[in-house]
Amino acid sequence: KDNRNKKIKIFINNKFYTRKNAKISVFDSGFLLGDGVWTSLRLHKNKLIFLKAHMKRLYDDAKAIDIKIPKTKNKLINDIYKTIKLNKMSTNVHIRIIISRGIKSTPYQDPSYTISKATIVIIPEYKIPDQNLYIKGITLKTVNIRRGPKNVQDPTLNTLSKLNCILACIEAKKKKGDEALMFDINGNIATNNSTHFFYIKNNIVYTSSGKYCVKGITRQNVINICKKNKIKIYQKNFILNNVLNSDEAFVTGTFGNIIPVRKINNKIFKLNKNNL
Repeated sequence: KDNRNKKIKIFINNKFYTRKNAKISVFDSGFLLGDGVWTSLRLHKNKLIFLKAHMKRLYDDAKAIDIKIPKTKNKLINDIYKTIKLNKMSTNVHIRIIISRGIKSTPYQDPSYTISKATIVIIPEYKIPDQNLYIKGITLKTVNIRRGPKNVQDPTLNTLSKLNCILACIEAKKKKGDEALMFDINGNIATNNSTHFFYIKNNIVYTSSGKYCVKGITRQNVINICKKNKIKIYQKNFILNNVLNSDEAFVTGTFGNIIPVRKINNKIFKLNKNNL
């Protein structure tokens, strides 16, 4: 918690609102149907980390579900910086950008009933990850909720429709886990409910094929760093038994960066302090 977040100004369709007054219509597609896309950014020492990659994913995902964002990438980036400047922020800031299809004339899923341009929301908040996570590591629990195929609900798109991830998170929490470790429809490990999963065996790094997970920006940067530094890394299918017999595991995400895994189900990992 950070008391400064009580006074933040939130961007909604070219206007700024206080936190308590930041509202959208009950007829908005995002509220009615979870119809939209989003991305998150970190502001670190006055720099938006991996900005171009995040913008590309946001616009690619919007195009994939036939939403036209009513601003160019550069204009939206200007709005993000305007939001940061208004809030006098410089570092330790997490920014959520949400795009919904827009306002409906009536509660109905047909996109032709949308009567406005896409809704754009930018929410900046002061956030610092709990440092204990990097020392103690997190616990993952496997769950029954699975990542589906593209022809059901494309798991590679970062959409507002997150029900399967929410249900996976609920199941993991009931099992006393921090995150859910999710399978794909073929029984391979896909990803977590809100972060991406890696494991290490004999100094070789493994992560999923990416077919059943969101195109993670931090995930891709870890892959790139491994390749650049000649660290063996494989993107492939693997099963839970491979994970439970590994030496180390970690997760990646925009907010937490790289966080070690301490436990998966009943398997306890020895944390490599040299890597913390």
